Amino acid sequence: MLSKISEFGIYIFIISILGTTIFLLNINNSFSLSPMNWTTILLLVIAIILLNHFIVLLPPKGNAMSMDSAIYLASSFVFGIELTLIVLFWSSIIFGLYQSKIVWWKHVFNFSIYSLMIIAAYHSFIYTGGTVGAIEIEQLVPYVIALLIYFALNVLLVGGYFKVLETVSLYNVIIGMVKETIPSYLSTLVLSIILGMLMTSYQNFGLILFTSVVVLLSIVFRQYFVLYDEVSKKANFDELTTLYNHSHFKEVIDDYLINKKADTLSLAFIDIDDFKKYNDYHGHVSGDELLKYFGKQLREKCEKDGWFAARYGGEEFVIILPDVKGCEASKYLNKLRKEINDSYFKGVEVLPHGCLSFSGGVVEYESDFYNSAEFIGKADQAMYRAKSEGKNAIHLYHKNDLDSSLIDYEKEVDHLEQQLRFFLYKDISTYQHSKRVFQYAVKFSNEIDLTDHEKKVLVLGALIHDIGKIEIPREIINKKTKLEEAEWEMIKQHVTWGKEIVSTDKALQHLVPLVELHHERYDGKGYPHGLKGEETPKLARILCIIDSFDAMTTERPYQSTKSFAQGIEELEKCSGTQFDPEYVPHFIEMIKRQYQIDK
Repeated sequence: MLSKISEFGIYIFIISILGTTIFLLNINNSFSLSPMNWTTILLLVIAIILLNHFIVLLPPKGNAMSMDSAIYLASSFVFGIELTLIVLFWSSIIFGLYQSKIVWWKHVFNFSIYSLMIIAAYHSFIYTGGTVGAIEIEQLVPYVIALLIYFALNVLLVGGYFKVLETVSLYNVIIGMVKETIPSYLSTLVLSIILGMLMTSYQNFGLILFTSVVVLLSIVFRQYFVLYDEVSKKANFDELTTLYNHSHFKEVIDDYLINKKADTLSLAFIDIDDFKKYNDYHGHVSGDELLKYFGKQLREKCEKDGWFAARYGGEEFVIILPDVKGCEASKYLNKLRKEINDSYFKGVEVLPHGCLSFSGGVVEYESDFYNSAEFIGKADQAMYRAKSEGKNAIHLYHKNDLDSSLIDYEKEVDHLEQQLRFFLYKDISTYQHSKRVFQYAVKFSNEIDLTDHEKKVLVLGALIHDIGKIEIPREIINKKTKLEEAEWEMIKQHVTWGKEIVSTDKALQHLVPLVELHHERYDGKGYPHGLKGEETPKLARILCIIDSFDAMTTERPYQSTKSFAQGIEELEKCSGTQFDPEYVPHFIEMIKRQYQIDK
């Protein structure tokens, strides 16, 4: 912590000294100011103060654009560096007095950054052939180069500030800033040239006109921003409970996972116990009032602790707990459950527990979770486990938990086989292939160290892994000759189509990684995403071996069929490139032991 503070302090000190020194070196002591110049300086300072007060608010909330950079650039183009630096100096002094609550070193640091950007932009303008005075279209290239230098220094200096302050990747900070600020800097370039032309043609009146227009635009944008904020709230919040809604929750959880915003991430999935019974007994109006009450309790308690709470749907709710381990999240949810039990809402005495209660599932994110859908699914599974234990309980997910849906395993297999029967009239070879891969998976799942849940997912995923081929035209999927490039690209799309088909059924979402990723390679040269090594979930890597072995040892229209012995040789040859080397030996051992191999 001390080293972080020291690094931050050193960075602030170096930039402040550098900026101040370069500022002093560029102030010409012999530079004389006429009354006309002082009038211009005064108007420029007033304009900068006004534009920093009337900033243009932009969505999303927290974003804004100040036009002061347009004034500094236009001033350096039209009046030169000395007058512009005097304007910067006096506007910084006024800001320091006006915003005295801000610590002094931040004012010095900000002044130094502006000094470095303005001076570097000016000298690059002069160096590339620009001349101070009236704005000339012939000097467009120097204008653009000056802005690019100004922009680059801003990104580097501010990016460095956040890098040492938050200990984040400088590259990520710079990329993020570039994406967010390009439109505003393009606007700054255009506006600085427009302002320069106005000041050239109409002197101080041009500056007053420009400032007035920008201030009016700022006021209009503020009104539009209020409307935008209201619409955003309606889009992101559940109207009944005033909690965040399902779609915004998905955006937030995806953002946490994709951008790795927390070292540890836990998720709680909550379902109000016996809500249907309350609804049926008291009516839907009272049921809505109960949901409002529960949402209010959840919001107040989570806001106090800094957690994100949302209504997932119906009587289901979710809580995101960043930087909290699963065991701690479970304790927190159990404490919340008891507090809800102790609260009173009219009519809850008809419920089995005689009070308002909920069942909750908690899961801590693990690196082998494929996506947010699997993460949410684990929390949902833990919640149902809590329900099965008598309700009004909390269950912390563990990968060795016996999935309650294993009881319906045979029904699920039958359900998936019914879907596969569509291939009987279109492509019987895909149907037969899926059945063989399913049989291999059943046997192989008992040969390696998998939990009961993982065995079930592997077997069911093997059965339905090629379901996306139902979208491929009959004339392509049954073609007897070699596929054209466009046809092959269509065949490769079956994993994406399969993912979309399976995703429509909530009960099958845990199979999505196997359906979508069974053609990824261990060396990263597979499709659809080119995932490498353990970036592909374990079960999908296992399915890749099984699927490929059956494909190469089964007769196909335009490729020679390999014997089991040749198939084993191919597995050994491609172990570590196409296939996961951890599982290839185990699969080969099983094949040799259980099947007659022709030499």
